[in-house]
Amino acid sequence: MRKTSTKPTTASTKTSNTGCGDTGRTDLYQTVTDAILAELELGLKPWRRPWRTAAACLPLRHTGQPYRGINTLVLWMAMCAHGYTSPYFMTYRQAQELGGQVRRGEKATTVTYSDTLRRVEETPDGEEEERRIWFLKSYAVFNACQIDGLPERFHPASNPAEAAPVQRIEAAERFFASTGADIRPGGQRAFYTPNLDYIRMPAIGDFIYPEAYYATLAHEMGHWTGHPSRLNRETITRRHSEEARAVEEILAELTAAFTCASLGIDHDLREDSTAYIGSWLRVLASDKRFIFVAAAHAQRACDFLWSLQPEDGQNCGAATAE
Repeated sequence: MRKTSTKPTTASTKTSNTGCGDTGRTDLYQTVTDAILAELELGLKPWRRPWRTAAACLPLRHTGQPYRGINTLVLWMAMCAHGYTSPYFMTYRQAQELGGQVRRGEKATTVTYSDTLRRVEETPDGEEEERRIWFLKSYAVFNACQIDGLPERFHPASNPAEAAPVQRIEAAERFFASTGADIRPGGQRAFYTPNLDYIRMPAIGDFIYPEAYYATLAHEMGHWTGHPSRLNRETITRRHSEEARAVEEILAELTAAFTCASLGIDHDLREDSTAYIGSWLRVLASDKRFIFVAAAHAQRACDFLWSLQPEDGQNCGAATAE
């Protein structure tokens, strides 16, 4: 008799580099978490979008499809660290297929891919049980700025002043209005109240930049998605501990980052989040897998906000595991 277990187990982590040789076994969770901790210890937010160094809002695959979740954070950090002006990343083989060649000496950025496999195991009582095993793989990508000979489309104009800020803000107005959230203007502080399920926002004129207003609203909308009637996120429904609050703040920060990036709004104008950095450091240092889970939850929240739009055009990325 076979039973099916829905409890996932974790398989061993292996890495592979396409076109760059095998890098051997490594702890991807710890590597990514350490990089993010290093940024936070410097007082920096790793999920800030490199607005002045990239023409696009999200890191893109060679097909133009946005990366998602933890890969968005990893590639944002790479863009900031190396000053890449192109949002496009691709494998060594993909670059060759496009007629390009990675320059000698260039270092790849590791991104991850998660999936599950099913395995039948025998239980102590002699029955067969099917288990879902979750595993994490990695592969190496290069930015278009590291590759010679690519078509011109992989090097878009990178001057943000050429954008139309009025149109971007109007798009944000329509986006947030389409969610149907109860957004109440007034007061001097932005917050979300789960019990009464509404968002309080100061007037847009109280913000130095209009973009800062929308970035703050996106943060509160991140909290809003966790309500029991929506994504039913435990950090909203059981938010009384300091750790739960810190976790929820990270989720809201990442949701705001992903959402604003998909709308073309500079989300790095929010300064109040620096007050949470100490608590974020403690949470991330205690669990090397946390940032992967947090990014996945934030991606889900961003996708949920886009699912409420009447026309789902540009969004947080197509539903893929990468």
